[in-house]
Amino acid sequence: MDTDDVKFQRQREEMVRKQIEARGVTDPRVLDAMRAVPRHLFVSEALMDQAYGDFPLPIGDKQTISQPFIVAEMTQALQLDENDRVLEIGTGSGYQAAVLAQIAYRVYTIERIASLYDKVRGLFAELGCDNIVTHLSDGTAGWPEKSPFDAIIVTAGAPAIPRHLIAQLAVGGRMVIPVGNKYCQELTKIHKDQGGIRQSSLGGCRFVKLVGQDGWKEEDR
Repeated sequence: MDTDDVKFQRQREEMVRKQIEARGVTDPRVLDAMRAVPRHLFVSEALMDQAYGDFPLPIGDKQTISQPFIVAEMTQALQLDENDRVLEIGTGSGYQAAVLAQIAYRVYTIERIASLYDKVRGLFAELGCDNIVTHLSDGTAGWPEKSPFDAIIVTAGAPAIPRHLIAQLAVGGRMVIPVGNKYCQELTKIHKDQGGIRQSSLGGCRFVKLVGQDGWKEEDR
């Protein structure tokens, strides 16, 4: 292990201890995933030294890599196990998908921006993330052909909870999605069971706008 690897490993440990465990994330699988994934590889070389800071970072195309705590909190809220199939809408940097892939059986992730999609496919291959399936598409439609999913995570702000994504959840499935306007959202968890859906708030947040969300039909909102 070279000097940089040691430095980044130390920074990951500190990130988990000070930013994530200290703020209430307790699932050992999530903590192990956050320790394992090299976050600095998901940002530009110029920003690598800031990769483990307690803040989001730009990744180009007006998109960001989320704050580490938010990634951990959303992952924990999905209550994943090793047999779960997960849909991620908004691949972005690929970091969230890589964290999910440490826990779940398979991660299906959709990205609309071609430059981000091309970059992240190469990075997944480099890291050996062979349980991640990528798709270049408008994520607002979900991925009905691969449904039902045990969990769905939306990593961009949406104006409302789209019914067609709930339809793609398996019974017993969980979805985490930021809901609100472009200035602020509520991080919302949905649990689907035989009787319908239950909804709870995980607190305020702010994500970039879900690209293509204006194309949702009113009946899908």
